Amino acid sequence: MSAEATNPATPGPVVPAVSRRRSLPRIDLRRLGRAALLGTASRGRLPDAIGHVVEAHRAHHPDADLEPLRRAYVLAESSHRGQMRKSGEPYITHPLAVTLILAELGAETTTLTASLLHDTVEDTEVTLDQVGEQFGAEVRFIVDGVTKLEKVDYGAAAEPETFRKMLVATGNDVRVMSIKLADRLHNMRTLGVMRPEKQARIAKVTRDVLIPLAERLGVQALKTELEDLVFAILHPEEYEHTRELIAGNASQADDPLAEFADAMRTVLRDADIPAEVLIRPRHFVSVHRVSRKRGRLRGCDFGRLLVLVNEDADCYGVLGELHTCMTPVVSEFKDFIAVPKFNLYQSLHTAVAREDGQVAEVLIRTHQMHKVAEAGVVALGNPYVASPEDQPREAAPADEARVDERVDPTRPGWLSRLLDWQEAAPDPDTFWSTLREDLAQDREITVFRPDGGTLGLPDGATCVDAAYAQYGEDAHACMGARVNGRLATLSTVLRDGDTVQLLMGQDPASEPSREWLEHAHTPAARIAIQRWLATHPAPAETDRADDSADGEAHAGAPSEPSGADAQAPDAPAAPGVQASRPAAAITVVDRPDASVRLAGCCTPVPPDEVTGFAVRGGVVTVHRAECAAVARMADAGRAAVDVSWGDTTGCRVTLVAESFGRPHLLADLTEAMALEGAEIVSATVEPPTQQRVRHTYTVQLPDAAHLPTLMRAMRNVPGVYDVDRARHHAPTA
Repeated sequence: MSAEATNPATPGPVVPAVSRRRSLPRIDLRRLGRAALLGTASRGRLPDAIGHVVEAHRAHHPDADLEPLRRAYVLAESSHRGQMRKSGEPYITHPLAVTLILAELGAETTTLTASLLHDTVEDTEVTLDQVGEQFGAEVRFIVDGVTKLEKVDYGAAAEPETFRKMLVATGNDVRVMSIKLADRLHNMRTLGVMRPEKQARIAKVTRDVLIPLAERLGVQALKTELEDLVFAILHPEEYEHTRELIAGNASQADDPLAEFADAMRTVLRDADIPAEVLIRPRHFVSVHRVSRKRGRLRGCDFGRLLVLVNEDADCYGVLGELHTCMTPVVSEFKDFIAVPKFNLYQSLHTAVAREDGQVAEVLIRTHQMHKVAEAGVVALGNPYVASPEDQPREAAPADEARVDERVDPTRPGWLSRLLDWQEAAPDPDTFWSTLREDLAQDREITVFRPDGGTLGLPDGATCVDAAYAQYGEDAHACMGARVNGRLATLSTVLRDGDTVQLLMGQDPASEPSREWLEHAHTPAARIAIQRWLATHPAPAETDRADDSADGEAHAGAPSEPSGADAQAPDAPAAPGVQASRPAAAITVVDRPDASVRLAGCCTPVPPDEVTGFAVRGGVVTVHRAECAAVARMADAGRAAVDVSWGDTTGCRVTLVAESFGRPHLLADLTEAMALEGAEIVSATVEPPTQQRVRHTYTVQLPDAAHLPTLMRAMRNVPGVYDVDRARHHAPTA
């Protein structure tokens, strides 16, 4: 890790401090270097060199045991003694600086101990076993997780394989990535003497991998400074222009944000809501983005207002007062308290305007929310040990359980997905390029499964992605989906909060379609599909529905015909429902001898509520009472005829089944119908279209009351997604 560190005094991109924003401290490396060269302290006494670390650590953890820090510093200093950075400073200044960054963020003692030792195994004679013996298994694991793989062993693959190793370790302990992020921040701060091409290479990796990881872990303080440092290296002209914009705004006598802040303090004081109102300047990259979006910047565009309160309820109280006493910009309101972001972030976002057109963006959060917003998982202490208030109490009633728990920070959904697909990445290049692509997806959605479970997916994910997220490579057998209860194509893009039911086939030989690659948004889906396609020769990549249709033509028994010529001689001329004795099945109350016809538009069957209408020739056409044709004829002044069901011991019904193509589907479907006592009179299977097949069956039932059970049994056949009565579209009766 130390190879990226250089002399901070050497000219290079330097991000100027922005007034009114509390940034992470810049470390006086020369003072730390002098303290390190003076040697270690006497036994049991804290060395002067870690005084800054101890001070910062006690601010967050006043009762922390400092002995591990003392021993870790002694080992690190003695091990690195004689090693120098390219800046000429003693090497120990680097682990000290990294540890101070983490201490300022509120990291607990184990993290700081591992941070002091994070380069010892990589750059000195200290072994992992020695670290484990002296500091325990946790520190050993974290140090191992951040230790680079040797280029001698891995060559060009060393960097991607190091990140793969680090991510796997992070899956077991998120503190591994916390140290890596702080390590990269210090190296980026001191990148000045590197060759320009190496600066650019390191900055690009930071942009593509480290910054997205900082965002996902919620470590906003590290993310924003890394963004500015990368911006300065990769876009020096835009950086300089942004610097001039910020400097120009700072020189203005009037500060509209300060005026807004004063007005808010008055409003909240009058409402008796204890609150702290702060001006939070935007960092360089944020100002640059706003300038590209809005063009000419005004005073309020250079920062936002931060309102800090003590309780969650006070956040909404502040919101109500500001919206009542000031002019809210309703379109800017977002509630990330009720619905936290996937990286634990919680705040209310709003904006208020004044008469001159100035609009101030406002963030409202508690002090604890602010701590987590700035430091993310680092602020959670040791996430693997419950804090005292989380320990179960004797006889504590269930309803007293904590209600503020959010997503498990030790294994967030995005990390689980990443760890799943990285195992399938066939080579370091694929892993490296796919990792960057995956991390570029900066928003996560949650979709619900019918069984009550949830799936976390990146924004833009489709039903294909949901299938592979839920079933892994078994998703090859997915034949369709229902989204919010409606049939949807696998290419359907999912939205946050959707309910997704995946329709799975049962054939273990099922294969994915090449077209799915066009709709696969996640690496897990793409890699699984590509791997299947790569292991099967091109002739096998035919349309799955064509194969299944051919198989179905031979699947049924000889007595169960299929195809366009399968119409039985006594089948009805038009699809619908017929009683075996139509005159006996329907009784016309006032005209018992009238001829009766069941309407094809709604295909009534017992015990449907029915009504009739007289048509030419004295025939009475019978409709379901809720049929749309009934309403149209009633509106037209047609008189209804009172009808009722008579003998319904047997009826003939035509049903249409919609399914996804798969081998043996016809056999499974006809078997399910036979088990329900249905006698198949005729069957028609239309040519498959886009892997979907339409079946039309005319069946004889012993009793019309069996129809709902029959249709339910047909729908339960894997691959069948809908069954309905056949109907034609005659405009009137």
